Amino acid sequence: AKSKKDAEELGFESDRIYSSVKELFEKESSRKDGIDAVAIMTPNDSHFDYSMWALERGIDVICDKPMTNTLAEAEMLHKKVQETGLVFCLTHNYTGYPMVRQAKAMVEAGELGTIRLVQVEYVQGGKADENKVFPAGYWKFDPARGGPSLVMGDIGSHAHNLTRFITGLEVDEVSAEIGAIVPNRLVHDFGGAMLRFSNSARGSFWVTQAAAGVENCLRIRVSGTKGSLEWMQEFPQALTFKPLNAPSQNRTPNGPGTLPLSARCTRLVAGHPEGFPDGFANIYSDAAEAIAARRAGKPADPLALYFPNSYDGLMGVRFVDSVVKSSNANGQWTKC
Repeated sequence: AKSKKDAEELGFESDRIYSSVKELFEKESSRKDGIDAVAIMTPNDSHFDYSMWALERGIDVICDKPMTNTLAEAEMLHKKVQETGLVFCLTHNYTGYPMVRQAKAMVEAGELGTIRLVQVEYVQGGKADENKVFPAGYWKFDPARGGPSLVMGDIGSHAHNLTRFITGLEVDEVSAEIGAIVPNRLVHDFGGAMLRFSNSARGSFWVTQAAAGVENCLRIRVSGTKGSLEWMQEFPQALTFKPLNAPSQNRTPNGPGTLPLSARCTRLVAGHPEGFPDGFANIYSDAAEAIAARRAGKPADPLALYFPNSYDGLMGVRFVDSVVKSSNANGQWTKC
């Protein structure tokens, strides 16, 4: 009743007001003017069902992270995407930032050489105050809805995805600890891990939502045989490149040295800031281009296919699963 009332107030046509998500997919998929795609921005525990229902009815999917709460669900969902050939976009929005794409393009171009070291951290303070009262029934504090680890699903998944996106490497093994640093908290608010990568590179990983005074600091350092780069989300316009035996360079959107992957998602003149909402816009734009190409039976521009997909979602859930297992085994090295 409430959804019907809200839909009427928003001006929806009466024959397109539905009582459930499943009904929406069933009826829209049978209409000639049905929806082109669905964007799933609901609590974590619904991602699997909603995505599967959409895919089963031929609807392309844009879904929030993490892709699912469990590894078994992630494996099934990725398999379904492969079977249907539909577009599945996972909204790890930081991969849409111009300087993150510049970093990836530089790694792909060999400007850093062979990657040897990675340091990634995502530090927030929104859950640092032990006296802060969260709404009753807050879904993120319910493991059945938010997943096996709040901090890993909420922000650890972003840090892991950013690492994979820029470096192109997979985490092969982890030695991890996760837990609650705030007294009497029943969900995880911090996590740390040492990483062993598929090419024998090494890394460190730290995430928390309980660092008092910190706002939203996602930061990554990548070092290779030819140089290093650094990027921080709170200063998204700046990508620092430090070549071996040469002066440090500061790369900016549309500035000198901008590579095509970065240039395609930069819309403003150099020196004008682009950030959080623009990252989402770039991912949605790429997904739309891929969906339009699929429907037209034509290949999409390869540069439009850098958005995170169901395989990236599967690898993210697998990483979280391995971190939880390692932590439960007192930091034992665990395969990803």
